Amino acid sequence: MTILDTIIQRKKEEIAAAKSETTVEQLKDTAFFERNCLSLQQSVKNKSGIIAEFKRQSPSKGVINNSVQPLDVASAYEKFGASGISILTDRDFFGGDFSDILKVRNDIHIPILRKDFMIDEYQFYEAKSIGADVVLLIASCLSPDQVQEFTELAHELGLEVLLEIHTEEELKHFNSKIDLVGINNRNLKDFKVDLQHSVQLKNLLPKEVLSVAESGIYHIDDFFYLKERGFDGFLMGEYFMKNADPAQAFQEFSLQI
Repeated sequence: MTILDTIIQRKKEEIAAAKSETTVEQLKDTAFFERNCLSLQQSVKNKSGIIAEFKRQSPSKGVINNSVQPLDVASAYEKFGASGISILTDRDFFGGDFSDILKVRNDIHIPILRKDFMIDEYQFYEAKSIGADVVLLIASCLSPDQVQEFTELAHELGLEVLLEIHTEEELKHFNSKIDLVGINNRNLKDFKVDLQHSVQLKNLLPKEVLSVAESGIYHIDDFFYLKERGFDGFLMGEYFMKNADPAQAFQEFSLQI
C-alpha cells in the first residue's frame, strides 16, 4: 500500500465521522457559505503567479514548521504579492485543520485554496463553508468521471478547481471546465521530483489552459526554469515554510522575481 492509499483510506474515515456530526444543511447555514468566491484563475493571470502555501508538515519531510501562525504567514504572502494562498486542511498527515482557513479568511483578500484529498461531495460543501475559493482535485485519487462531476459541483457552489496531474495517463482527467491544471513535480507514490518531466507534460496541455507547477521548487533557479518554459502559476510551500520566518522568506523571494 502506497502513502497515497493510506491517506485516502484515512480520509474516508474522517469524512464518515464529519457527516455524522454536521449535515450538509448545517454547512450551508454557516457564515461564509453565501460569500462570493475570489478567482484564482484571474489572480494568477494578473499577479506573480505564486500560490504560497501554509503547511506544517508532510509525509515525506515530517515536521516542517510548527511554530508560526496562519494569519502571520498568510498576511505576508498577500502583502508581498502572492496570487493566492494554499492551506492544508488534512490533519493526520499534514498537520492541517479547517480552523487554519477560518483564522485568516476575514483578513485575506486573495483567493484561498483548500488543499486536501477531495474524494466525496461532502467536502465541497465543507470547503465553501470555511471560506475557501478553490479546491484541489488530485487525478491519482479520482476517475475522469469523478473529476467531471466534482468540477460541476464546485462551480455550482462558486468554487474554482485546480486539477493536479503527474502522468500522461492522467491527462484523460482534464475537461474543458477545469479552471487551472497543476502538474506535480513530485510523484505522490515515491515522492521523487522531476522538473523536466513536468515541462514535458505541460506541453501536452491545450495552450490556453493555465498551468501551475506544484511542489519540489527548492531554489530560485527552479522557479525561473519553470517560468521560462511557460508555467503560469507556482504552488510553493516548503520553500518558505522551512524557514523560521516564512513571511520574511517570501518577502526576500518576491524581491528576486
